[in-house]
Amino acid sequence: MASTLLSQSGISIVGPSATPITTKNPQTATHFSVSIRHNGRVLGSQITPITVQKRKFSANCTSAADGQSHGETPIELKYPAFPSVLDINQIRDILPHRFPFLLVDRVIEYTPGVSAVAIKNVTINDNFFPGHFPERPIMPGVLMIEAMAQVGGLVMLQPEVGGSRENFFFAGVDKVRFRKPVIAGDTLVMRMNLVKLQKRFGVAKMEGKSYVGGEVVCEGEFLMALGS
Repeated sequence: MASTLLSQSGISIVGPSATPITTKNPQTATHFSVSIRHNGRVLGSQITPITVQKRKFSANCTSAADGQSHGETPIELKYPAFPSVLDINQIRDILPHRFPFLLVDRVIEYTPGVSAVAIKNVTINDNFFPGHFPERPIMPGVLMIEAMAQVGGLVMLQPEVGGSRENFFFAGVDKVRFRKPVIAGDTLVMRMNLVKLQKRFGVAKMEGKSYVGGEVVCEGEFLMALGS
């Protein structure tokens, strides 16, 4: 069976007892001719069209469209926003705090008199960062405690619990631990749970934890006073 050989000088066709015939310009040739000789005699010839296969080259570029075509979700669409159970205006209706000491931006879970989960968006524009610290902006631990206490206030400042803006105070804190620093750009997620309420003495005990990226950064026990 005949085989075809492609070399830099042209295209050669070789068969059994055949004389190779080479085209002069294989780059532009559209046909080739084959003559089979045996002992100097031409036994037959044939003209056959050339089929040229062109190679296609493409560059791979990563883009959002490519990610979507492969079933991947772009990063800006992967993470949904926190739900808003209480927005900042509703928070201001409950808490007496105002700028620059209102440290709760949104409530994402709320059971009045029982528990609340709220967030504080920590930004470089917060007024404590120029002094804490100029070269390494870290949220002061005492302000994390204050923010958690304000979430506790949202839990307790309800008529059915007996609290009001006029007679509710942060009375004490215990077993506080700071696990990791909170820096500008973090979202502080704070959960406060009511553990014990003694209406007779006007004292509420609460437990709180704060998270950044699902990791605990601060925790402690809180005492709230319901009275003048």
